[in-house]
Amino acid sequence: MKTKMTSYKIKFGTDGWREIIADNYTVVNVKKVTSATANWLLQQGHSQPKVVIGYDCRFGGEMFAMASAETFNSYGIDVLLSDGFVSTPMVSLFTHDHQADLGIVITASHNPPAYNGYKIKGSFGGPSFPSHIAEIESLISEENEGEALERGGIQHVDIEQHYLEVVKEKFDIEAISTLSFAYDAMYGAGQNVIRKLFPKANLLHCSFNPSFEGTAPEPIAKNLGKLSNLIKENPNIKSGLATDGDADRIGFFDENGNFVDSHHLILLLIKYLVEFRGMHGSIVKSFSVSNKIEKLASHYNLESITTKIGFKYICEHMVNSDVLIGAEESGGIAVKGHIPERDGIWMALIIWEFMAKTGKTVSELIEEIYQITGSFAVERYDLHVTDEQKASVIDQCRNGELLKIGQYEIIRKEDIDGYKFHTSEGEWVMIRPSGTEPVLRVYAEAMNSEAAIALLNATCAYFEIKK
Repeated sequence: MKTKMTSYKIKFGTDGWREIIADNYTVVNVKKVTSATANWLLQQGHSQPKVVIGYDCRFGGEMFAMASAETFNSYGIDVLLSDGFVSTPMVSLFTHDHQADLGIVITASHNPPAYNGYKIKGSFGGPSFPSHIAEIESLISEENEGEALERGGIQHVDIEQHYLEVVKEKFDIEAISTLSFAYDAMYGAGQNVIRKLFPKANLLHCSFNPSFEGTAPEPIAKNLGKLSNLIKENPNIKSGLATDGDADRIGFFDENGNFVDSHHLILLLIKYLVEFRGMHGSIVKSFSVSNKIEKLASHYNLESITTKIGFKYICEHMVNSDVLIGAEESGGIAVKGHIPERDGIWMALIIWEFMAKTGKTVSELIEEIYQITGSFAVERYDLHVTDEQKASVIDQCRNGELLKIGQYEIIRKEDIDGYKFHTSEGEWVMIRPSGTEPVLRVYAEAMNSEAAIALLNATCAYFEIKK
């Protein structure tokens, strides 16, 4: 039996396919994507392929996951289906450890509650390579098979329990338990793990609520006021963790309730893994990450590699070479000894273990890093502009001879993904257009937050962009 599909064209972005539920994100279109994925998998020559499927806390997750499972079955592909909501890193870990050929996560990550999505994970436990996604996209057609074959089957599995068992093997949970910390799950799929590992943790938004109280589950400072205030009002709480809807991104707070951005978290992770765990490997970072990462890497005699923005580019390096840390500015970080996948909870466990082993606070540990790298801050504006304005700015960046922005002398330009202009004072400003909406993302790094914002403002003035 064949089912006719709509003419809507499905496109994968930097991290999967995402759309508004009941608009373009429908059971029909989920089956359409799954059919293409199944066809691609069968073309790889596996005699009896196996796929892991999980879903997060969003509306309709279980329904969409089952639609995907049944579609894989219609191609004779076995499915290991989560028996409840799970995070993206849980699915990736289970895919790797159970030698499945692919992992599928029904999630829209940190997008607003009206969205759902579809992520594809490789057998290695990380995002499928860009070339593989392009091949799958090319197979998406207007029709899909809908009649199940006898050799496909669906087995329900406890993906979260497997993750918990691995965490207990890899970390000193007893030492970490001596710390007092707070956790904001943002109503996302990480909510049960911290509760089970640390029953005394201070918990926020750790219940099932597919509406996320109307707020996008993105772990950035402006969305985490309650977590910050909880820490400020309780001096015994020494840090705070937040994870996004599918718990692959991290938001973190120090003992004073101050937000600690990804740039500083990456530095903390490098220091602990090298000095306390004796680990080495290259540092792979996206184009928008702080230059201080390169400085600390040089201090430890580690290679530093910069990629285009999108964790899938980082993942390829982690699969194919010896990488200590792969990291993005947006809160997605992976480390050696785990899967090549972003994992907000795993990163927090490393930092908490660092604190427990040293008896130091987050701010004290950061001050130690500043002794090597110098202090710094990275700030960012997301500027809503017209398509014409966006095109004009990018054309100036690409073709213009930009020598000065306000008082800042420009000495070098990089164009790995967007445009980064380095100043004579060791600062930089970066401009990158969104590929899906009329938005310009402008980043700046300087010695402190005020200086970084001043550089952002000078850039807006130069290009005549309203903030």
